[in-house]
Amino acid sequence: MKGFRHINSKIAQGWQRVGPQFLPFADAATVELPLGKLLRLALFQISVGMATVLLTGTLNRIMIVELAVPAWLVGLMVSLPVVFAPFRALIGYKSDTHRSVLGWKRVPYIWFGTMMQFGGFAIMPFALLLLSGDTTGPMIYGQLGAGLAFLLVGAGLNTTQTAGLALANDLAPEEVRPRVVALLFTMLLVGMVGSAVAYSLILKTFNEIRLIQLIQGVALLTIVFNGIALWQMEPRRREGEDQAQEKSLDFKDAWARLNRLPGFGRLMVVVGLGTAAFNMQDILLEPFGGQIFGLAVGQTTLLMAVLAGGMLIGFILSEQLLNQRIDAMKVSSIGLLVGIISFGVVVLSPLAAAVGLFRSGCFGVGIGAGLFAVGTLTATMGLANTGMSGILLGTWGGAQATCAGLSIAFSGAARDLLSKAAMSGTFGSALIDPATGYIVVFILEIALLFATLMIVGPLVGSSNSRATRRNPPKTAWEVKTTWEEGRVEGYREA
Repeated sequence: MKGFRHINSKIAQGWQRVGPQFLPFADAATVELPLGKLLRLALFQISVGMATVLLTGTLNRIMIVELAVPAWLVGLMVSLPVVFAPFRALIGYKSDTHRSVLGWKRVPYIWFGTMMQFGGFAIMPFALLLLSGDTTGPMIYGQLGAGLAFLLVGAGLNTTQTAGLALANDLAPEEVRPRVVALLFTMLLVGMVGSAVAYSLILKTFNEIRLIQLIQGVALLTIVFNGIALWQMEPRRREGEDQAQEKSLDFKDAWARLNRLPGFGRLMVVVGLGTAAFNMQDILLEPFGGQIFGLAVGQTTLLMAVLAGGMLIGFILSEQLLNQRIDAMKVSSIGLLVGIISFGVVVLSPLAAAVGLFRSGCFGVGIGAGLFAVGTLTATMGLANTGMSGILLGTWGGAQATCAGLSIAFSGAARDLLSKAAMSGTFGSALIDPATGYIVVFILEIALLFATLMIVGPLVGSSNSRATRRNPPKTAWEVKTTWEEGRVEGYREA
């Protein structure tokens, strides 16, 4: 028995050393929220990443290329979750003040969000069957069913992610909350990379049956992962606990307090505009790879892994920069510059007929988006006041999701109109090329990134980034395991 305990102790110590070395923001683990519990909670982000890749990557390419659905309609479907995005601030506020008979605040919102995701995935296979033309049902039913499926999954994503991030804030000590949330977003990217690779292998030989089985598997894993993430995670409050605080909170007053924070409005403009600039390509990169470079379904799905892998590298780089106490908005500015250069590489790739150049550009776009997201997230968390973490995170997430959805819808319509005009010779014989519509959208993204960079300027070094100075990340991290007492104590050294 002693030998068994010794082996367990060694394994535990090994894993605790691996975490801080390879996971960005793993130093967010504390005695109150150890790394194992934090990673279990992060499973809800894994499920969100799986759904994101499926909706914005795999399904949009299949509907545009294999099912010949117009890109404007696909863009509209993918952007349907934007309908619920503005309500993320309200969802965060409601989860801040929710009074459950069972004593939970966040769990009901996370679970009902999970059920909405599952319902959307349950409807989706039937809608795709109608869109494929393999049945005698009217095509309009397939389009409406697909729209409803995308809407349910999007509403579930918004609800689950907002309440889940707020729950992480509840469980983590105040001084490490920005890093805890950043670690959760890192796990979102891990889920995106892993699922993109898995989807590409499953759909290497494409057929409708495999696609339906894939969607069913994602629905099942969503329930499993989110159930494990929630198991005994949120403490149950006794009746009347925090009741006085909850009664004193009012959404209108909380929103007014939020808008009075110095620089909050400009920061949200930066978040929205920068997110739009980075996300206009979401439904275009895979069709671009398929139409211009002749890549197969599995190969274009792998592009999502390349993009998400770049974002993961961006998160790692942002940790290193924040560890050096570089201003959070300066980190975001670096991400914007990387994005400008990378979109330029993507624009040049068809001219050079180099698919490797195209992939490297996608990777660079991911790096820039990762740096930008962590920088704005850290700056936003620096504004957090007591009892406002839910509404603050909801506002940040709502601004991101709203602008991402609108930009995706716009890019799909813009690509269709520009490609049609180019192929008809409107822009001259030199631009009669299928790549023209895509390239113009990519150039527009470069212009938006430049505009965002100009707006960021006054925020660099301001009080909006005080979280980086007030709670600088600690680089040395050590864990001492005491199996005799059945617990793991974590501590940091400056």
